[in-house]
Amino acid sequence: MKSDVHPPAVSVIMPVLNEERHLREAVHAILQQEYAGEMEVVVALGPSTDRTDEIAAELVKEDPRVHTVPNPTGRTPAALNAAIKASRHPIVVRVDGHAALSPGYITTAVRLLEETGAMNVGGIMHAQGTNAWEQAVAAAMTSKIGVGNAAFHTGGDAQQAETVYLGVFRREALEQQGGYNVEFIRAQDWELNFRIREAGGLIWFSPELKVSYRPRPSVKALAKQYKDYGRWRHVVARYHQGSINLRYLAPPVAVCAIAAGLVVGAALTPWGLVVPGGYLAAIAAGSVPAGKGLPLKARLQIPVALATMHMSWGWGFLTSPRSLAKRVIASRRPAVLGETQEA
Repeated sequence: MKSDVHPPAVSVIMPVLNEERHLREAVHAILQQEYAGEMEVVVALGPSTDRTDEIAAELVKEDPRVHTVPNPTGRTPAALNAAIKASRHPIVVRVDGHAALSPGYITTAVRLLEETGAMNVGGIMHAQGTNAWEQAVAAAMTSKIGVGNAAFHTGGDAQQAETVYLGVFRREALEQQGGYNVEFIRAQDWELNFRIREAGGLIWFSPELKVSYRPRPSVKALAKQYKDYGRWRHVVARYHQGSINLRYLAPPVAVCAIAAGLVVGAALTPWGLVVPGGYLAAIAAGSVPAGKGLPLKARLQIPVALATMHMSWGWGFLTSPRSLAKRVIASRRPAVLGETQEA
């Protein structure tokens, strides 16, 4: 790549389903990128029940760089594959419909691809809320008590990574691996990056790259999101033995310990309530630094957000059916080696 002469053309792909709240903002953040190369935006439309399709049609009329492709399944990996197929440029940028690229994101990502030789680069999922609840969730999602030491949530040094948030890919890597595995309704990024790494490709995390992320708007929506995260993290653990660590085991252990403490406390001795009481005290204390600078209404809701995230993730992990993992494992795609790796 000779970005100082002719920056490579870029295709931005975006899977959307019921994204009327943030779609226009997300697309505008792409179109306003000061990138010297050619750019297109491909929006894969799932079967939305809100005004998403109408807004997408308006965006297509407003800017010739935007076009859409149907995704009748509504599933994210299928949407991504459809958008990749409909796009045409050598660099592929993944963006979600409730996320907004920071200024200079694409220029920086293309530079990092060139400097590192990586097949995929990504950065920080910078959660930001527009009301008190979303601010509370954003604080929880960017704190170590909320998500552990995950670099793409909390930041860190530029380094090689197992996976990254969203990602900016060389098209050759996507085409070589045949795109996303459609069986991975969640965790499809991890699975694709796993195959890219198996084929000898580098995945690179850099804090220079930031994407603003809009948290789920209610406790119910957040609980479903994190239950799905836990459910699919267990699928990943069964799919790839050795990929689990203590950070992933903490939520299911907490769910079991709190449930046991409540049962013992109710049936045998009040001492059993020490565990759930200790957990509540811990998240209350952890909410103080996490909520620094936020309005009081948002700070008071951080413990609710933390408990929702932890308990839902843990429950999803514990109840993830083995049959789901078996189906996913049956669809396993071996990493495809390029000519340079085979030589």
